[in-house]
Amino acid sequence: MTAAGIRAAEVPEPAMVARVRDVLAYEWIKLRSIRSNYVTALVAAVVTLGATVVVAHALASTPAHQPAAPVTSLTASFLPYAEYAVLPISVLGVLQFTSEYSTGLIRTTLAAVPQRWAVLAGKVAVVGAAALVAGEALAFACFFLTQAILSGRHRGLSLDTPGVPGAVLAGGFLVCACTLMALGLGAIIRHTAGAITATVAAIYGVAGLCFVLPAPWKTDIGRFTMAFAASQVLARHSQHGLFSPGASMLVLIAWPAVTLLVAGLVLARNDA
Repeated sequence: MTAAGIRAAEVPEPAMVARVRDVLAYEWIKLRSIRSNYVTALVAAVVTLGATVVVAHALASTPAHQPAAPVTSLTASFLPYAEYAVLPISVLGVLQFTSEYSTGLIRTTLAAVPQRWAVLAGKVAVVGAAALVAGEALAFACFFLTQAILSGRHRGLSLDTPGVPGAVLAGGFLVCACTLMALGLGAIIRHTAGAITATVAAIYGVAGLCFVLPAPWKTDIGRFTMAFAASQVLARHSQHGLFSPGASMLVLIAWPAVTLLVAGLVLARNDA
């Protein structure tokens, strides 16, 4: 054995903990080093909060004799949130893979981390954690902002109202679930435009088609979609015809879980 071979044999392989830490650090550096990620998240947050103010004022201005429902008060907190926050942050999930394929950085990534499931797991951990933190922060901000406006008309809700904490926490998780599904679609499709189109279809399009179906197909099929499941977990009380809030949460988990499983198989089988 040559001297170089002896030296190589003497170098111990890094421990599993060190490898995991390196993968997470690598993905975190890539995520936070792209300025457009901050800009997109900031614009989404500002537009969402601005639209929340508009919706809350519209609800507060309804005549006092009309039934001001606490349920409506809670729903108003998340109407702009679902429209203006979920999709932009999900698009950032798409770009975590598609941008690397378009620039060729994916080859560097796979050279540094040959285990492709480890690459996927690292992205899921970093992007999922960032989306969860951002989603929860925005969910609570939208809730408190809406209730502050509605409290002047005695239509607000406090955070300790039964059913409210779970709904607000579920709102933050919704962003994480949609972002991870978008991440998986980006790994599967590899093209930004196609992956974004697939993400929009999965989050909004499939549910939109259910609205044109006659009853009871609308809810029988719609309850398996992300939009219908999200409306259930964001409500204080169960809606008729849909799965229970617990089962609806499982639907929200199943969409990204299945997508990421397919993404892992595609990554393992295909070349960069």
